[in-house]
Amino acid sequence: MSKVVTRFAPSPTGLMHVGGLRTALYNYLFAKSQKGKFNLRIDDTDRSRYLETAEDDILNNFKLFGLKHDNHLFRQSENIDTYQKFALELVENNKAYHCFCSTERLAKMRDEQRQRKQAPLYDRLCYKLPKEEVNKRLSQKESNVIRMYIPEAETIEFNDLIRGQVSFRTKEIDDQVLLKSDGFPTYHLANVIDDYKMGVTHVLRGEEWLSSTPKHILLYEYFGWRPPIFAHLPLLLNPDKSKLSKRVGDVAVTNYLERGYVPDALLNFVLLLGWNPGTDQEIFSLKEMIKIFDISKIHKAGAVFDLAKLDWMNGQYLRSMPFKKFKDLTEEIINQKYPSHKLDHNQVEAVLKLEQDRIEKLAEVGDDVGFFFTDDLVYKKSLLNWKKNKPSQTKEYLTELLNFIKALPAAKFKADKLEMAIKEFISNHSFGTGDVLWPMRVALTGLDKSPGPFEVAAILGRKKTLYRIEKAINMLWPTPR
Repeated sequence: MSKVVTRFAPSPTGLMHVGGLRTALYNYLFAKSQKGKFNLRIDDTDRSRYLETAEDDILNNFKLFGLKHDNHLFRQSENIDTYQKFALELVENNKAYHCFCSTERLAKMRDEQRQRKQAPLYDRLCYKLPKEEVNKRLSQKESNVIRMYIPEAETIEFNDLIRGQVSFRTKEIDDQVLLKSDGFPTYHLANVIDDYKMGVTHVLRGEEWLSSTPKHILLYEYFGWRPPIFAHLPLLLNPDKSKLSKRVGDVAVTNYLERGYVPDALLNFVLLLGWNPGTDQEIFSLKEMIKIFDISKIHKAGAVFDLAKLDWMNGQYLRSMPFKKFKDLTEEIINQKYPSHKLDHNQVEAVLKLEQDRIEKLAEVGDDVGFFFTDDLVYKKSLLNWKKNKPSQTKEYLTELLNFIKALPAAKFKADKLEMAIKEFISNHSFGTGDVLWPMRVALTGLDKSPGPFEVAAILGRKKTLYRIEKAINMLWPTPR
């Protein structure tokens, strides 16, 4: 068996889509799992939509996700002469022809076909032109395109690695434009020529290209080349089963990274969009992906892009991340959100350790712990009362707690020792746990949901802890009669 060669060939017309990331990953994994070669090609022949920033985005993402290509980067725009040569070769062999039809005529033709409820296929007006007339119009530099000739009344069949045996009737296939009037090739011509010249053995691409495959197989036949093996990946779907489109929502890879998803988690997530290892394992490193990837386990059905699952998976990666790396990724976010905070380095580090166990996205860091970075807590004093406790009772519990904490030695002001000491204090006074810990939490954070009060107190330190509890007591006094 020949060495497996795959490729990822994006068009730089916009930011890289998560579907594109999945296609790149599957091509990479299949090649590497077979000890083959993975190529990157920039399909930049659509010059009207070309964006230099889009190409930069593709290359940056490849570096970020660790998808190393084995070839020298290839751009189709650097190979125009070759495409033109092959297009003219097809014309000479009667497998393609010059078309001089104006855009107005083509639009009118398709409109009339729609009214007659016919498929919008080119009517081959120019295919019927005498050779002399064609040569004359070419000599006069008349604008034209080159169309491939689709044979009539044939069936094109191929075996798709994911979908099995697939067939198309040629009478339903349009005479595809291969070379545009500006001399640039369309995707169909350039893609076939480049895949052949790069030695591509397997083409893994999105399902949307399935209907184009018979055209590509015909082109391989016209050139006398052996076609690659095709595998068309399932669509990515929204939760409502509509297609996940570039034109709907923030589906660019960059957008997910900016929202706080880490590259390893996003790559792991797209791996499972249409592929399953057949086990309960869900978290994979790139090396593990290469080891276990089996193309036969790609599904036919569309894969739902479940954002809640991505959130969960990202959280798993954040929690397993070495703290130093987590700190490096999040410390600047904290400083940007709270530029005037007065916490020292050790306090910020302690806050981040709490956050690492709680957040699901990097961008969330600091959102729920703003109470660490300001002393101006705003909350309703009624929040201080545990269940049906009256303000006078809450004031009594907090006052006793305040006096107890004042008497604690400095060595006790660590989370574990605070917890032990305060729970013993509660037990000795026959207080209910919630009677004390609930108002303590609210006094320190202004929230009903937060990290534990002992961890919070330890980070705030004795002075701020006492200040906030005393402030809460003052909010409860005088109590209404």
